[in-house]
Amino acid sequence: MRDTVSNLVERIRDLEQELEDEFARRRAALNYTIEHGRVIFERDVRKHHRALRHKLGSYLVHARPLVVLSAPVIYSVILPLVLLDVFVTLYQAICFPIYGIEKVRRRDYISLDRRHLAYLNGLEKLNCVYCGYGNGLLAYTREIAARTERHWCPIKHADKMQGTHRHYPEFCEYGDADAYQNRRNSPN
Repeated sequence: MRDTVSNLVERIRDLEQELEDEFARRRAALNYTIEHGRVIFERDVRKHHRALRHKLGSYLVHARPLVVLSAPVIYSVILPLVLLDVFVTLYQAICFPIYGIEKVRRRDYISLDRRHLAYLNGLEKLNCVYCGYGNGLLAYTREIAARTERHWCPIKHADKMQGTHRHYPEFCEYGDADAYQNRRNSPN
């Protein structure tokens, strides 16, 4: 049974790589390169992007009133996000070395590069920074939690869980006490 699961996980990883290769082909068709971590568009592409940008005033005038009124609710979530960022970063900085868990690199999860897109106005750029930070932070937090779970309690749940992390397939089956004890007693 373990071989079947391992084979399926490997096939999923192969498909993920195939999907990433397709994304890379599509990115290449958009005429940009990445140099020293910075995206460089060809001059004509940048000019075209600037021409497509909606002016901020026009953007706000055409916004639905409820969208504008909901903005404070949306942006208020920044406070718990920043607190979460501080706490999970401190947690991993203090605890992971003690437990011998490999640290999660924050920059692998949080990217704020959309703010450089010339076809976005200032508010759209702010929105993109906010979403990039929020979703990246949650992915970073999830990986920290996943590595913690893998270290302390690598047992699957009895019921099917939605959105399991990438380490979950490696966990022991629920109720398989022998597998858990063998894993616990094996050197890491």
